[in-house]
Amino acid sequence: MGVWVGMGIGGGMEFGQDIGHCFAGKVEGGLARGVYHTLLAEAEVCISRLTVQRQDGSLPLLSLPGFSDDIARLRPVAERLADLCDDLVILGTGGSNLGAKALTGASPAGAGPVLHFPDNLDGGEFRDMLEFLNPARTGFLVISKSGSTAETLSQAIVVIGWLRDRLSPGAVGGHVVAITEPGDNPLRRLAARWNIECLDHDPGLGGRFSVLSLVGLLPLMVQGMDIAAVRDGALPVLESCLKDPEAPPVAGAAVMVGLMQSGGIGAHVLLPYASRLKNLTLWHRQLVAESLGKDGMGITPLDALGPVDQHSQLQLWLDGPADKMFTLITIEDGYSGPPIDLALCGDDPALDYLSGRGIGDVVAAEARATRETLIAKGRPLRHITLPAVTPAAMGALFMHFMLETIIAAHLLGIDPFDQPAVETGKRLTRHYLRDGRG
Repeated sequence: MGVWVGMGIGGGMEFGQDIGHCFAGKVEGGLARGVYHTLLAEAEVCISRLTVQRQDGSLPLLSLPGFSDDIARLRPVAERLADLCDDLVILGTGGSNLGAKALTGASPAGAGPVLHFPDNLDGGEFRDMLEFLNPARTGFLVISKSGSTAETLSQAIVVIGWLRDRLSPGAVGGHVVAITEPGDNPLRRLAARWNIECLDHDPGLGGRFSVLSLVGLLPLMVQGMDIAAVRDGALPVLESCLKDPEAPPVAGAAVMVGLMQSGGIGAHVLLPYASRLKNLTLWHRQLVAESLGKDGMGITPLDALGPVDQHSQLQLWLDGPADKMFTLITIEDGYSGPPIDLALCGDDPALDYLSGRGIGDVVAAEARATRETLIAKGRPLRHITLPAVTPAAMGALFMHFMLETIIAAHLLGIDPFDQPAVETGKRLTRHYLRDGRG
């Protein structure tokens, strides 16, 4: 019970989830089995709805796993940008770039253009980036689902002026590609004015759920990633979820909601022990926060990274309030990294525990120690393992967390796809800028 040794993904690769240390009897304040099974039963309605939505295409994110027809249409765009660019700048905020940014963790060795993500609007930082780049060898991907995102449009207009002044007005269109939903909007009008190619963003895909679409995949396709493998990795996760009432996304959602409702554990720490997954935690943070934080409810997502955060937050996790659940992610690729040569320190006996080890061995040992320490302290802990950070593994994780979030929203009785509270801030921003008060 509670352990999933996963499906074959990408040539037999396995993805595993262990939720055993989230239950009463394993950890203090853990989830009662009866509550867990009640939530699994409640999730069946959501799974039935997802099955219908996949069949009728009414929820587009469920049509993307395993789908490849659109990849051929994207290839000429990707090849043009790859030939043109030494640097590719992705202009977008939130879901318009966090997915692609997370996917860079699986970038192929010696990948093509360097990807830049100036996602936080900062005038000085943006100026410094442009001064560093060679306009003749730089491309820009402008992404806004609505076509009216103020931050992205501001950056795009500045970039167009920069390219016009340093190259020529006629050169702008060759260096920029836009992605936005069909119909009339400011980004499409801007693109038409400067002869910029404009690709369609599916209106049925919210930004935070768009990682498996061209929004998340095109930047990595320019770098040479096999993006079909990303979707192929997502497919068995989806298929299992629709068939198995205790599939990993269902089990994960039941555990998180159960711990919150019955144990007051309202925060979820995502803690990978791999720097390549750091950006995954930022993507996950937005996914959970915007999808579940509604009507006075929600699970607070906290991003962390091992080993660095065990030196900055572990004291709080162990000895502070018992209000957090932990998801530890470890990689089993067997790569120990550069060796530690103790001869360089005169074979100091105080360091003999490092003999014959590499940096990766230290990380693995610290992950194990953190896991066992959290469990011993009674903190609910889920352990996700994967053999390596590959495009297929990333696709599996993306699909897992998206489904888990959708199912958790159902259990909480909220809509995971809207974000009504943030619209007020957007309206006020435009108002203040018009009035000269920004």
